[in-house]
Amino acid sequence: MTNKVLQRIGLFGGTFNPLHNGHVNSIETVYEKLNLDHLYVIPASQSPLGDKVEGPSPLQRFEMVKVAFENSPINLRVEGIEIERGGISYTIDTVKYFKEKLPGAELYLIVGLDQFEHFDQWFQYEELLEEVNLVVASRPGAEFPQEISEYPKGLQGLVMSQEGLEVPLATDRRIIFVQLEDLDVSATEIRKSLRSGARQDLPIPEPVQQYIESNHLYEPLSKKIDDFERFTKVCAEILFEKNARGVLAFDVRNLVQPSEFTIVASGASTRNTSALAEHVVRQVKTRYGIFPQSIEGLKEGRWVVLDYGSLIVHLFYDYVRQEYRLEDLWREGRDMKVSQPENRVL
Repeated sequence: MTNKVLQRIGLFGGTFNPLHNGHVNSIETVYEKLNLDHLYVIPASQSPLGDKVEGPSPLQRFEMVKVAFENSPINLRVEGIEIERGGISYTIDTVKYFKEKLPGAELYLIVGLDQFEHFDQWFQYEELLEEVNLVVASRPGAEFPQEISEYPKGLQGLVMSQEGLEVPLATDRRIIFVQLEDLDVSATEIRKSLRSGARQDLPIPEPVQQYIESNHLYEPLSKKIDDFERFTKVCAEILFEKNARGVLAFDVRNLVQPSEFTIVASGASTRNTSALAEHVVRQVKTRYGIFPQSIEGLKEGRWVVLDYGSLIVHLFYDYVRQEYRLEDLWREGRDMKVSQPENRVL
C-alpha cells in the first residue's frame, strides 16, 4: 500500500491595490521553489491592519487580479471568499475555509518580509501557525532574521532552532524563507504615479493597466476637489475642531515640493495624534466623499502623513515635531494664517 502524497497548497492574500509585478514575481517564485501543486490568490475585502485609502472597490480589485492571471503559466486560481465575506478579513478564517475545502492538504501561507515583522499582531497568529507553514518572501535589500531575537517577539518562543532558511516551530510547522530576485515595487508609488498622470512604463501587468484605464481608476483627486486652497483651509478647521496644537498651513506652489499645499499640526500624545488623523480622514470622507491616496504612521502616532495629492497633512506627536521642525522648510512659501474659527459649523 502506498502512502497518499499530500497536496501542497499556497495561499497568497493581499489588498492588491493595484496588483503589480512584485506580486507576480513573488507568486511565481514561491510556486516554483516550494514545488506547490496549486496556489490560491485571495484579494482581501478590507485588511485588518491596513488603512482606508482612496481607490477601487473590493470587486474591482478582485477583477484586476483575475485579468492579471487569466493566462498564468502556473496552476493558480483567484479565490473570492474574502470579497464575498465582506468587511475586515482575518487570515485565520480564510485558512479554516481552505482546511474544510481541501481536507488533508498541506497549506503554505505566503507573506512578505514586512508583514512577517508584525506577524505577532495578526489575529490568532498562534493558531495560524498550528495550521499552516509560513512562507516569508524577501523584499529587495532586506535580510532575513539571523538570530531568534530578531523574530517578532510573539514568535520567538515558538522557534525551535535557527538554522538555514527552513525554521522548525513548536507547532510542528515551519517558517520557510524565500529569497526573491530584486524587484523593488511599491503599490503606494504606483498609485501616486497613476494619479499624477504618469501612466507609462509602470511595473504592472498589461491586463491590469488596461483594466485601470477602461474603468477610470486612480484618477487625480483634483477631479473631486476643484479648489485645493479651500480644501486646505477646511482640513485646518477640522483639526481645530479636535483641539490640535500649532495648526499651520502653507501654500508651497512657489517651492519645489511634492504637493501644492501642506498642513502641520501636533497632538498631545501618540494616541491623540492618531486620533486627529482618523478624525480628518472621517470628516473629509463625509464632506468630500474621498479617502487619502496614502496614510503613513497611523499605528505609531509619532508622525502621521495623510496624502491628498495637492495637499499633504503632517500630524506629529508634539515632541517629535520639535525634533524635526518641518515647518521651517516651508517658511519661504505663503503662510495661509489659518486660525480657530469662531463658528465651527462649515
